[in-house]
Amino acid sequence: MIIIGTMAKKIEMLLIELDIPKKELASRLGTTQSNLSSKLKRDNFSEKELQDIASACGVTFKGSFIIEDKEKEI
Repeated sequence: MIIIGTMAKKIEMLLIELDIPKKELASRLGTTQSNLSSKLKRDNFSEKELQDIASACGVTFKGSFIIEDKEKEI
């Protein structure tokens, strides 16, 4: 299953699924809720930040490109 959308939207969906408030995620990441909210609004995350978010939520982040017609993942 491929979920289309912004990374910020995916993070928000993850938090809803895991019932983790943004304030709690910010705390786990060692930042403020205000800083996290700003980051979500800009939707500008490095792969390292996404890995950190995944780790803080106890999940796995897998970033890849999918070539549909060749059924290939890069």
